[in-house]
Amino acid sequence: MSAITVVDAGPLTTIQDGGRPGYAHLGVPASGALDPPALARANALVGNRQQAAGLECTVRGPTLRFGQPARFAVTGAPAPVLLNGAAVSHGEAQSAGAGDVLEVGLASDGVRSYIGLAGGVAVPETLGSRSTDTLSGLGPAPLMAGQSLPLGSDLGWGPAPPPTAPHSGALRLHLGPRDDWFAPEAVERLRAEPFTVSPTSNRIGLRLTGPELAYASDTELRSEGLVLGAIQVPPNGQPIIMLADHPTTGGYPVIGVVAAADLPLLAQLRPGAQLRFALA
Repeated sequence: MSAITVVDAGPLTTIQDGGRPGYAHLGVPASGALDPPALARANALVGNRQQAAGLECTVRGPTLRFGQPARFAVTGAPAPVLLNGAAVSHGEAQSAGAGDVLEVGLASDGVRSYIGLAGGVAVPETLGSRSTDTLSGLGPAPLMAGQSLPLGSDLGWGPAPPPTAPHSGALRLHLGPRDDWFAPEAVERLRAEPFTVSPTSNRIGLRLTGPELAYASDTELRSEGLVLGAIQVPPNGQPIIMLADHPTTGGYPVIGVVAAADLPLLAQLRPGAQLRFALA
C-alpha cells in the first residue's frame, strides 16, 4: 500500500516546506508555508526538521488514509482532528496505524492548518524545495483525491516553537520605498484607518479594501523588485500585501512593508477580518 492515500483533498491543500529562496532574480517566488512557525511546530512535534515538507490546508483539511504506521500532528488554525472518526488533540503528536483514516475539519478560527508527517512528504524537489507555487506552477500540484503521498526520512530534533498568538492590535509597518509617490493623506489613512481582508485573497497576495490610497501624480513607475510583505497599491488605491507566492517584480508603487515578525499573522486572517497598521 502507498504510505498515504488522499481520500478527499479539501478546498486547497498544498505541499509546503521552507520554500525556495534565492531565485528571485530568475522570477521564481520563494513560496513555502504562509505560516512558517505553524509548519515548524507540526514538524517538531513528529521529530522532523522544522522545514521538512508537510501539508498546508486552507479553511478545511483533507481526509487521508495511512498505508503504514505513521506519526502526525496538526497545528495552525484550530480545526477538528478525527482519527477513524474519533476526536484527537490538535497541536499534539498522534500515532496512526495502517488503514487508519485522518480527517481535518473546518477551521474554527484562522485560515490555514498544517499537517506534519514523520519523515516529511517525499515528493520530488524543484529548485531545492518541495513547495507548491500557485503563481508559477513550480513544485507539486495541489492535492487531489486518489493521489498517493510518499513519506521520507527528513528527521531532526528540535524543540517545538509555541503556537502563533492570534492577531491582535496593529500590524507593524516600515514605510517605503515608494511612500513619496502617494498623496500625504494616503500615508495618514494607511496609519489611521482600518482595512478589510477581501475574499479574493490567496497565497499570492492578501487583498484589502478600505480607504483609497491615492497617488500624488499619474507618473508611471517602472517595474521594481518585490519582497515578502510589500504593500503594493494599484491605481484603484486598494492595497495588496505580497505573500509567499508573490511575483518577484511589479509596476505599482510599494507604500510600505509589513514587519517580518508579523508576516505569519497574515496567513490566518479570514475574509472580512479588519486590520490596522502602525509604524514599526
